[in-house]
Amino acid sequence: MGNQTSSPSSSPPPPFDPKQPSIPISYPIKTLQDLQSRTYFDSFHYPFNKSSVPISSSLLPNRRRLLVCHDMAGGYIDDKWIQGGTNPDAYAIWHWHLIDVFVYFSHSLVTIPPPSWVNTAHRHGVKVLGTFITEWDEGKANCDILLSTKESAQMYAERLAELSVQLGFDGWLINMEVELDRGQISNLKEFVDHLSLTMHSSMPGSLVIWYDSVTIDGKLNWQDQLNEYNKPFFDICDGIFVNYTWKEDNPRLSAAVAGDRKFDVYMGIDVFGRNTYGGGQWNANVALDVIRKNDVSAAIFAPGWVYETKQPPDFETAQNSWWSLVEKSWGALRNYRRPLPLYSNFDQGRGYHISVDGDNVSDATWCNISCQGFQPLLELADPRNPIQVIIDLKEASYSGGGNMTFKGSLEEQTHFERKIFQGEFLLSELPIHFIYSVKSNGNSSLGLKLVFTSNEDENFSVLLTSQAVNHISSKFNKVITTREHKGSSPAWVINESSIAMNGYTLTEIHAVCFRSDSSLSDQIPSDYYALLGHLTIKSSDSKSDFPVSSSWLVDGKYIKWTSGSEGSKTLNIKISWTLKDGRNYPSLKYNIYLVKLSKQAGAGTTLEPTKEEYLGVAQVNCFYVSDLEVPSDTTSLKFIIQVCSVDGTIQALDESPYYELEVEEP
Repeated sequence: MGNQTSSPSSSPPPPFDPKQPSIPISYPIKTLQDLQSRTYFDSFHYPFNKSSVPISSSLLPNRRRLLVCHDMAGGYIDDKWIQGGTNPDAYAIWHWHLIDVFVYFSHSLVTIPPPSWVNTAHRHGVKVLGTFITEWDEGKANCDILLSTKESAQMYAERLAELSVQLGFDGWLINMEVELDRGQISNLKEFVDHLSLTMHSSMPGSLVIWYDSVTIDGKLNWQDQLNEYNKPFFDICDGIFVNYTWKEDNPRLSAAVAGDRKFDVYMGIDVFGRNTYGGGQWNANVALDVIRKNDVSAAIFAPGWVYETKQPPDFETAQNSWWSLVEKSWGALRNYRRPLPLYSNFDQGRGYHISVDGDNVSDATWCNISCQGFQPLLELADPRNPIQVIIDLKEASYSGGGNMTFKGSLEEQTHFERKIFQGEFLLSELPIHFIYSVKSNGNSSLGLKLVFTSNEDENFSVLLTSQAVNHISSKFNKVITTREHKGSSPAWVINESSIAMNGYTLTEIHAVCFRSDSSLSDQIPSDYYALLGHLTIKSSDSKSDFPVSSSWLVDGKYIKWTSGSEGSKTLNIKISWTLKDGRNYPSLKYNIYLVKLSKQAGAGTTLEPTKEEYLGVAQVNCFYVSDLEVPSDTTSLKFIIQVCSVDGTIQALDESPYYELEVEEP
């Protein structure tokens, strides 16, 4: 037979063992046994899966709402890599201003939302639910165990509630797509009721939503409306997700049955268009119009259709077009109401490079929705506008991987405005401080217009600008000249200013494109090009007081060395950090850097450090370094944890906590 050697690709990978150290991932729970035994909490991956961004408001608004159910190719694709993946074209959502509730869905028994989705949704005030599903023969067998006694129903409900509370997401969608015996229904009601009560008591504002599938007599019979066959489940939880094959009259009939709870009825729309009212796809707004007319809520299922079916001309354009149809039909009902600071670097959570304060620290492609900045409002591009506004992931960024790019042509004596944020940003009695970064060509100038609203609903507009703008200054109530200075990167100009607006609320922020007075010489419209890199608005007194390096306890565990070629080695290590006094520092994230120290040839014992090398970003207080190549002349490794504050400021690297590791001698 001869010697047959199997190639690496032909041998199957070892089965996934969640207890063994490996690159942190998000994954579902597939069996009732694993749910009952709480093995998830013993997993190596558990601490990485906790969300780190609290939600700003725990109450759902008392109006019709938009729920989005993310069903894409089975889930856990690029988004499973908690510390980030490598695909710059990974799926993302950035139209959070339209969404009230986000459900992460897969066909596993217990779908746990990856923390990346929880973090970015919470940053925008959107609740996130996991999914509990039983389907097919396996689902029937699971229900036989789950619903065998009242006690078992309560126990599994408590296990689900514990997962949600420990990981920091906001509740569950319950999808029982199996035929049940009539005798099991009382325990099913006990399961739903106990889950709702346990969630509400342990996490105020949490949600349990019932999917319209099995009926009160145990039949798997989708009703396509709220009626007597599914209302008993609706009555003991926070809402119903109505199956998407409804007819035109069903939203009205459902609203009548729901009474004063009509906003808790979420009429389904399948974006793929499978027997859905109006056909879904580019006609999803047809169903939304009917739902809106009847003043109930909507549940959009699988908006990733745009991405999965590669709608032309490209994902970014198609995604913006599709969501603009939703906005046109449904309206932007969400109003961000939050205290300062407001910080955004316009990052979409994917890209082709990463910058930190204007310095490019990585040219690797990446995706990590956790890193998504607070998203601006960008209306659909109008070709008639003299300036086009896009989020550009390829052009240099000031922070993260994106920026807001303004390009086109602009005649002199004119200016172009684009609203980028809207909300109610609550101001204290202190002055508010503005910091924003701009990179521009020639005489292209970029300022910000701030709209403040008084308690009497009177608007007051302020233009922040670094240039003299006599030709447009009359269009604003007040013009403030900013202080300009260069950051660490000469290409970016940082603008700073402050203003006291006691008794007002900041309600709108616009970008203002213009040409400085000094450049007004000829009448020809000329090319305009400017980038907005980041924006911070905070109370003037809010200094970023970072804990000093020595106040952190930094630890390395699961250290594993492997020998490589020519004396090199590879290292795997989990680094954790915590404040010695037990406090929780409210960080935005942590940048992780590495410095390699090596003995200088012929110089005795002096150690030569390499330049800091960017390794990645952590959202929680731990980071796993995998397969790090360590050259043979390296004697020790210094891992630096750079703390980033919620207002976008970062701790100096030489003042940041670190962990030092001697290289193991061969």
